[in-house]
Amino acid sequence: MSGPPSSQAAPVAGSTSASGRPTDLSGRLDGVSPEAGEWSAQFQGAESAQMKVSCLVLTMGNRPAELRRAVNSVLEQEGVDVEVVVVSNGADLPPLPEGVVTTKLPENLGIPEGRNHGVKLCSGDIVFFLDDDGWYRSRDLARHVHDAFAADPTLGIVSFRVADPDGGPDQRRHVPRLRASDPQRSSPVTTFLGGACAIRRTAFEQGGGLPGSFFYAHEETDLAWRVLNAGYHIRYDAEAVMYHPALPPSRHEDFYRLNARNRVWLARRNLPWLLAACYLATWIVLTVLRERSPGRLRCWFAGFCEGWRHDPGPRAPITWSTAWRMTRSGRPPII
Repeated sequence: MSGPPSSQAAPVAGSTSASGRPTDLSGRLDGVSPEAGEWSAQFQGAESAQMKVSCLVLTMGNRPAELRRAVNSVLEQEGVDVEVVVVSNGADLPPLPEGVVTTKLPENLGIPEGRNHGVKLCSGDIVFFLDDDGWYRSRDLARHVHDAFAADPTLGIVSFRVADPDGGPDQRRHVPRLRASDPQRSSPVTTFLGGACAIRRTAFEQGGGLPGSFFYAHEETDLAWRVLNAGYHIRYDAEAVMYHPALPPSRHEDFYRLNARNRVWLARRNLPWLLAACYLATWIVLTVLRERSPGRLRCWFAGFCEGWRHDPGPRAPITWSTAWRMTRSGRPPII
């Protein structure tokens, strides 16, 4: 498995630039995968000396105060230098601190494609994804996550715990596993939270990036399955905290249609056909049992049919050994 790439992404026209500085931090996070073994110990010192960190913030330009709070929470990180990249999805950006890398896309390309453009601007070996209305309260977060990646070359993605800034309980839907009753328990997982995570650059590239055509919903799981299939593992780290207001996902326009369409695309792109059939059958049953609104069910089934009518993009099914690894991690790819 290759280490961090030595080349940096070429600048995008219309963007400003900022140079990241290499760090010489090293450390080990409790609970690191034992699969790394002696390989992890062998490469820990060399990799920690090379790893650079970037944080990508995606915005639609409609939350300027929240965006500044998010950016400042990254700039205040201690123990490791973090390059900040802000991508505007079709809107003008407010003034931001000096040194922040910025680019404005010509239109709203959706969450996954917006992040794909942003990663091209990032020079880091580790890329954090942060929502513009989220922020980091701990100034030690970047160092904590950096050291986890430096200690374990097989760690591909770290998913953060999302906390309510008003002190409410952590929401179960923000914990990317089936047994989500205890959000403060770290564990291996098979997916991650797109706006509250950090990704190894090489894992992102080997996974093919985020599926831009998804626009919104399940793009993280698509990348996660491909990253797992490339031999990396994913960890939910309850000690890595991102603050975000408690908001329902259904607030997004076309939530039910895109949610259903992208589940079909996810299965068609990534699962052996037997598992794809089981996965989609499971979600049909769960949706019918959970959703009481006839209008929402109509939207969901319209999206489900749309997922079969349109091309989901390249198909690259995971191996059966990857499916077994996912099952051992607590979530077989049929749910």
